[in-house]
Amino acid sequence: MSERKVLNKYYPPDFDPAKIPKLKLPKDRQYVVRLMAPFNMRCKTCGEYIYKGKKFNARKETVQNESYLGLPIFRFYIKCTRCLAEITFKTDPENTDYTMEHGATRNFQAEKLLEEEEKRMQKEREEEELNNPMKVLENRTKDSKLEMEVLENLQELKELNQRQANVDFEAMLKQYKELEEEQRRKEQEEDEQEMKAMLEQAQNRRLLVDSDSDEEAAKPLPNPTARTKPTDILQEDPQPQSKKPRTESWERSVGKLSTKAQLAGLVARRKQKADPALDNGMETQGTTASTGSLPAAAAAAATSSLGLLGAYSDSEDSTSD
Repeated sequence: MSERKVLNKYYPPDFDPAKIPKLKLPKDRQYVVRLMAPFNMRCKTCGEYIYKGKKFNARKETVQNESYLGLPIFRFYIKCTRCLAEITFKTDPENTDYTMEHGATRNFQAEKLLEEEEKRMQKEREEEELNNPMKVLENRTKDSKLEMEVLENLQELKELNQRQANVDFEAMLKQYKELEEEQRRKEQEEDEQEMKAMLEQAQNRRLLVDSDSDEEAAKPLPNPTARTKPTDILQEDPQPQSKKPRTESWERSVGKLSTKAQLAGLVARRKQKADPALDNGMETQGTTASTGSLPAAAAAAATSSLGLLGAYSDSEDSTSD
């Protein structure tokens, strides 16, 4: 079975490649290539500007009977983007550039034209000197005269500048030194003034502190024994307050620990009336009964006072709520 992709072809034993007819192509054959404009140009037909770098589908051909050191020269045909006029230019291997040939003018080439003109004049001069030795001597004398004129003009310019600008460098340096010294002296004076002001401020502060301490020492010291409790300062108000003293929450719920003064105001002792029966014949029994009933009476008075205290605390809670 044969291969699907054949790499080697069969050559018969009597194969002669010289018998294969060659394809004859014209020497001025043109190829279609893609290129960019090598320089800025302006169309002569419509005046359209074509800038460097614009892309074209151009036709390329080899220029007949023209070459530079064996290198062929190529010609390119492009069309204007506005009027479709044909523009041609060709390569310039001698100057590594392109030359405009037909259909447009190249822009921004004044420098190039000037260089070409200088080269042309230099070439003509060399040709003249080569054939005429007297021309060489004339050109040398002209060059020497031109050089002397240039040096004289330069010297005149230097003298003119020196006349217009009379600068005394020593006076300038002296003035600069004087300015530096004056500036340094001003800085020293400012520093001294600042130091004096700071010292005066510090001295005034010390005097103020000393006077304050003397005044504090002259004031009479309070008597520590006059006040026995810290809360006595609240009772120094000369005008008695009509409001009741504030009671704490624990005093409302539980009551004060010391209720002796309140109970003394609430409890009143009854005065017993004299009984004639007891006075007549029962003095001894009365004495014994009174002595025996004293503890019971004290207990009854205590229970009644506790009841009154509870009622008083309940009434205070209701008023505070």
